[in-house]
Amino acid sequence: MKILVVGAGYVGLVTGACLSDVGMQVLVVDNNQQKIKDLQAGIMPIYEPGLEELVKRNVQQGRLSFSHSLHNQLSKVSVVFIAVGTPQDADGSADLKYVLQVADEIGQNLEDYLVVVTKSTVPVGAAQKVKAGISRQLQNRGLNIPFDVASNPEFLKEGDAIADFMSPDRIVIGTETEKAKNILEELYKPFLLNGFRIISMDIPSAELTKYAANAMLATRISFMNDMANLCELIGADIHQVRRGIGADPRIGNKFLYAGIGYGGACFPKDVQALMKTGLDNGHPLRILNAVEQINADQKMRLYHKLEEALEGMIAGKTIAVWGLSFKPQTDDMREAPSVVLIKALIAAGARVQAYDPVAMPVAAQVLPEAVVFSTDEYQALQEADALLLLTEWRMFRSPDWDRLKSLMRQPIVLDGRNIYNAEQLADKGIRYWGIGTTKQLTTTI
Repeated sequence: MKILVVGAGYVGLVTGACLSDVGMQVLVVDNNQQKIKDLQAGIMPIYEPGLEELVKRNVQQGRLSFSHSLHNQLSKVSVVFIAVGTPQDADGSADLKYVLQVADEIGQNLEDYLVVVTKSTVPVGAAQKVKAGISRQLQNRGLNIPFDVASNPEFLKEGDAIADFMSPDRIVIGTETEKAKNILEELYKPFLLNGFRIISMDIPSAELTKYAANAMLATRISFMNDMANLCELIGADIHQVRRGIGADPRIGNKFLYAGIGYGGACFPKDVQALMKTGLDNGHPLRILNAVEQINADQKMRLYHKLEEALEGMIAGKTIAVWGLSFKPQTDDMREAPSVVLIKALIAAGARVQAYDPVAMPVAAQVLPEAVVFSTDEYQALQEADALLLLTEWRMFRSPDWDRLKSLMRQPIVLDGRNIYNAEQLADKGIRYWGIGTTKQLTTTI
């Protein structure tokens, strides 16, 4: 099967590379000519573990190629995936201008039947707008070429996207015709050999499923952060609460971790877009209003703990930061809690020394110029008055605590991801603050 993917961003590039890796002929198109030149030269526009090797292997074997134009390409393919960006509009809704531009291009170049699939995260009704755009362009050309539009939302986790695509827990497809459904089922057959399932539904339901899934995950995070803050007030421990409620199979133990809030390209944008959909249809989604507010407040939670640890004297202090990306295994800084926190520290007069194993080049574009980027995690600790752990990269899980104490001016650790043991640090004479526990201040030295 021959496939065309429009958009060489995170979703489009992973989709194209994975489809080519099971033997399909895939052309990835993007109107950013520099990005296409870089990809043709083996230079990746994003960091995703395993992606560079996957792309290079399939390019070398002739299954994956790149172009800046879909002109004269549609007659060669059976399926077109639209995987362009849907940035957040001023009112919180998803901006479909890039999706609809692709629809116009398809209508201007369509020569024979194909299935047009919205892979981008789009609100309910987007597929119908794509269909209308293609039909309008065909009408302008005086043609009546049949085509189908389908919805196939992605459920890729940044940092684990290739495994998610190759071994999906589910594949959701929304179609209007049996023909489109059969074509997409055939396309995904190589990924279903281990029994993974396709869930077929109508297009509006498929479009809503993506938003509902991300909104539910965001809700779990905000719920646990709200519970963690209550734990601190009443003397409970969020770690024990998590174990207790996570043992219930109706709840499960995933996405029940307290921390400093969610970020990234999906959760914040999708929650707001779903809220806007609710408002547009006269049904405000009250739970999501709370989810969003809790998350915004949580991003400053560690700042207030730092104020407590330093007795309100942040100005003039040197603060070490470990981890900048919104989660490990990615360089994505979009809506990262670190951005909010570091900007607040700089505004308060602190000196920030930061280290992230991957995200620093991207972080330098969004953080204040005053931030000092370190060559490794220990350099960031030099003469620091406190350490803030913001992203739980593996390399930060078991540091040399004696070395940390020798480098820092004050051995204070604020753990935004709850990966350290309060008693262990207390035994070493390190003052510790976590999220959702009252054990922060204990020390034996």
